[in-house]
Amino acid sequence: MHRRALLLAFGSAPMLGGQVAARPAPLIAAAASLQPALEEAAALIMAETGIAPRFAYGASGNLARQIAQGAPFEMLIAADEISIQKLTEAGHTRDAGHVFALGRLALFAPRGSALDPATGLEALRPLLAAGRVQRFAIANPEIAPYGRAAEEALRRLDLWEALRPHLVFGTSIAQAAQFATTEGATGGLVAHSLALSPALTARGSFSLVPRALHGPLRHSFAVTKRGSDAALRVQAWLLSPGAIAVFARHGLQAP
Repeated sequence: MHRRALLLAFGSAPMLGGQVAARPAPLIAAAASLQPALEEAAALIMAETGIAPRFAYGASGNLARQIAQGAPFEMLIAADEISIQKLTEAGHTRDAGHVFALGRLALFAPRGSALDPATGLEALRPLLAAGRVQRFAIANPEIAPYGRAAEEALRRLDLWEALRPHLVFGTSIAQAAQFATTEGATGGLVAHSLALSPALTARGSFSLVPRALHGPLRHSFAVTKRGSDAALRVQAWLLSPGAIAVFARHGLQAP
């Protein structure tokens, strides 16, 4: 699994008795689709609470499995509800969790691709017939909520079997987005929050996939049994109006 831990600290640390005061820094597992939003949120969390959260990004299913196996995460912020529900049923969370945002699936194509995202997923059909689809990226449906949504949308349009030989699977939606921008890629299905990021807007264009083509992407989070008071304060912030505004700027709607 490709993931990275990101320590975000802002400002100078307060001095207590000549010593630098340690700030609480809960380790939080987070869906890769949320990285742009959480990088912005981290600065606000630090400014408003004095807490400097560390985020480890990956596919929601992989992160949930790591928590179940004893990984020291104090919270899981997932791109679905199922990952949280499974942890709750197994007794790994403090409560049943909270839905905090609704995600969207986006059709992305890099510059120079034969695919025009503005024409929608149906545009893949004539391209496939003409042999003009090379690689098309999605996240692994077995572990990534956006991958499951992508497969569902393609199956509903009866495109899955024809496209399958051309599919490349990312271990997270962030890796799928990287694959969609590489040379020779026709495009891919990515998270709207990532399609809005500078890394993708500089390389191509996107359109939103109709909600009716797949189940809702209900992002949720829960504090684990390892969760500290700092993790509980981060949880409270994520339910605040300030958090809702941050997520909205990254294409994540309030539930």
